[in-house]
Amino acid sequence: MKVGDYTDAKGSAQANAPLGDLYGLGAGRYTRRMNTLLDLLTRRQSTPSKLLSEPGPDPAQLDALLRMAMRVPDHGNMTPFRILGIRGDHRLRLSARLAEVSAARGDDPAKVEKDRNRFNHAPLILAVIAHVTPGHKVPEQEQLLSAGLVAYNLLLGAESLGFGAQWLTGWSAYDRGIAEWLRLAAHERVVAWVHIGTRSGSAPDRPRPEPSSKYSEWQST
Repeated sequence: MKVGDYTDAKGSAQANAPLGDLYGLGAGRYTRRMNTLLDLLTRRQSTPSKLLSEPGPDPAQLDALLRMAMRVPDHGNMTPFRILGIRGDHRLRLSARLAEVSAARGDDPAKVEKDRNRFNHAPLILAVIAHVTPGHKVPEQEQLLSAGLVAYNLLLGAESLGFGAQWLTGWSAYDRGIAEWLRLAAHERVVAWVHIGTRSGSAPDRPRPEPSSKYSEWQST
C-alpha cells in the first residue's frame, strides 16, 4: 500500500483515498479538524490541581473522555489498564486515608496536612491502574507504557472538552498499603492520579526544550 491508501472496515485496500473521505469529512472540514488537533497538541499544558473546581465532566462528557482514553497503542491487545473514578466525598476519604498513613509514619505535620487536602480540589479524580502480567511475551515496560498513554489521553481529552487537568503521582501512587486500601489486585498499581475540573485560574507555562536539542539523526558507519 502507498501513502494515502487505507483499509476499509471489510479489510479492502482503498487506493489514494482523500483523508477527508476516510473520516467522513470534506477536505475543508478535515483540514480544520486537523488544525484544531495540532493546536491542542501544541498548546497543551497541565493545570495545577489546586486551580481545578466544579463543575467536572457530566455523564456524556465522561463517556466521551473514557472513549478517547482507550485509543492507545497496546502491543498484543492486552488492555493492561483500567480506570477508577473518584468523586464527591470519596475524594475526601481518600485524602483522609493518605493523611492517616503520613501521620502514622511520623511525617512532618505540614506534609500530613497537604496529604489531607490532596484530592479535595478537582471534582473528578481518575486513577489509572496498570495491571501488569509478568513473564508475558509483551515486556512489562510496554504494558506500563500503554497504561501511561491512557493517562496522557485523559489529559488531552479533558483539554479538548474545555476542562483543565493534571497528572500527579506522589508517594501514594507507589504505596502498597494505599493500593490494597483501593482494593487493587497484587499485580495492579496506580500509574496516575488524573485530576480534572474547570479552571479557576491559570498558571504560567513551564519552559519547553527546543526540539533541536532533543532530536538527532542516526547514520550507519
